[in-house]
Amino acid sequence: MRTKRPPKATPAARQETTRTILPMLLQPRDLFIDEEGVWEVINRPWSTRGGQLIHATVQKPGDPSTRRDKNWGAHVRLVIRRA
Repeated sequence: MRTKRPPKATPAARQETTRTILPMLLQPRDLFIDEEGVWEVINRPWSTRGGQLIHATVQKPGDPSTRRDKNWGAHVRLVIRRA
């Protein structure tokens, strides 16, 4: 007797997920909220000061004129939305 497999999730059926991650694990297109509003990560993060400080280029979603670098301590956890 065969068992039926559950249908595969289509891209339209997937929902955004909220995660708490370290800044070094940010990925392009991740969204996060801080005191200045919602930000979208543009590129992969990089570290300085022996890995103690993490930087990433961010911008307001859909507004390239707001592009800037943000930085965090490597131990800080960020709440992000990943599509």
